Amino acid sequence: MRVLETKLPDVKLIEPIVFGDNRGFFTESYNEQIAHSNGIPYKFIQDNHSLSVEAGVLRGMHYQLNPKAQTKLIRVTAGAIYDVIIDIRKGSPTFGQWQGFILSSANKRQLLVPQGFAHGFCTLVPNCEVQYKVNEYYSPEHDRGIAWDDPALAIDWPTSTPVLSDKDKKHPVLADAEINFVFER
Repeated sequence: MRVLETKLPDVKLIEPIVFGDNRGFFTESYNEQIAHSNGIPYKFIQDNHSLSVEAGVLRGMHYQLNPKAQTKLIRVTAGAIYDVIIDIRKGSPTFGQWQGFILSSANKRQLLVPQGFAHGFCTLVPNCEVQYKVNEYYSPEHDRGIAWDDPALAIDWPTSTPVLSDKDKKHPVLADAEINFVFER
């Protein structure tokens, strides 16, 4: 795998090695030993899988508070998404900054989203399947979010009229969000 640094500290874009021929392709989507040797030391304990049937479905911006915070390893197995992360670690030089990435079944890129970042995505085509690993179980009492359309963040989403869940319509802006992450170096 090739691990690319991003403008946000600790966030990594991963390009797996893909072996293709006339039959299709083969790739290791995850190898703990290789991940660890590339500075990705997490122990993932659960895999999640979502299907979004329409283009323009926006899921986010989600995170879990400490002590149940999650690191995620995101990949797309069908379709394409615009994947966005926001640094929500108090004291971070990039606090409140966001970055977006195109992840697709075609480019096979993966995104490592460490604890202390809010995460969300918008589907670019119908029938998108997103799979991700997490290093902590889902905890409803620690589940939080930030408004996808927070004007202070000015995220450049690919749609202005996304398909949202009721939950994602109610998240506060970052300035009002409950966060308990502290940047440590």
